[in-house]
Amino acid sequence: MRESVREHVTAGVGVIDLDRPSALNALDLAMVRRMTDTLTRWRADPAVRSVVVRSTSPKAFCAGGDIRAMRDAGMAGDDAAVRTYFSEEYALDLLIARYPKPYTALIDGYAMGGGLGISVHGSARVVTERASLAMPESAIGFFPDIGASYFLPRLPGAVGRWLGLTGTRIGGAAAVECGLATHYVPAAELPALEAGLLGGGEPAATLDLFAAPAPVSEIAGRRAVIDRCFGAPDLAGVRERLAAEAGGTETGGTEAGGAETGGAEAGGAETGGAEEDREWAAETLAVLDGASPMSLRITWDLLRAGEGATLEDCLARELELAVRTAREPDFHEGVRALLVDKDRRPAWSSRG
Repeated sequence: MRESVREHVTAGVGVIDLDRPSALNALDLAMVRRMTDTLTRWRADPAVRSVVVRSTSPKAFCAGGDIRAMRDAGMAGDDAAVRTYFSEEYALDLLIARYPKPYTALIDGYAMGGGLGISVHGSARVVTERASLAMPESAIGFFPDIGASYFLPRLPGAVGRWLGLTGTRIGGAAAVECGLATHYVPAAELPALEAGLLGGGEPAATLDLFAAPAPVSEIAGRRAVIDRCFGAPDLAGVRERLAAEAGGTETGGTEAGGAETGGAEAGGAETGGAEEDREWAAETLAVLDGASPMSLRITWDLLRAGEGATLEDCLARELELAVRTAREPDFHEGVRALLVDKDRRPAWSSRG
């Protein structure tokens, strides 16, 4: 039987290969347990000085957790199975966050949901121009978990709220800009970087040697309007500001998250103009309208609660919410629409 997680040690570097390409390396419980066991052993092994996590898939680093299995368990009322999976997944995320040795994730492709859990919490997150990062849970009746209620509120401005509520995918350059990634390396240079890291050199120096300046990202000119709209005091305010922006009316100047309405102040890049902001606001409002209202409410409250909390507190809160949410019709319907029947037409039972 093919192993979905393989590991070996070379020149003092522990290498974990995610090898479940047919599922885009979605983390099932066996993968979570294998990674946990491996990292726990290596943590106590003086022969292992650093860790590199990478994927054998040309499409994905890790596209998320085993959501279909959680839907099945939730529909069967099997709270124990749901709690077991999420508690062990979150424990792995915490293990990575508190790991005493350099931990480098090489993200070349999709990294979503659980894929961010096993990368963002590490000491180094390398992305390429092919990377695509997201927390897309509001589209399936769930919420951003794996510690997202800790790291999303700590992104600059209102970017974390925007990503958490809308599930927007961002590329490698944007991930570096907002802090989800630490290094940008062109995909063509990734094999040389891997060879350098696996050669036993000092990880930080090797990463600095191969890292390149990230190109201008897709959010560089959008930061001001993101802060304006998602810096609102509540969800209703977010919708009002998006509607006002889409209609071309003023949204209150500097009150929203301290962002000016003018243009070049967001990351030093032009916003692209009022027309582009109007189009973005209309599209973003449509995304929120298509998401589970239950998910949006949970996500908003969760991100607010995470602002001053520890990672441990955030993960504990997320675990209790995950067990409850797995029983909800919106979660069952969202996974059906996106992953089972794939009609992408969820009929939400909750209301905004």
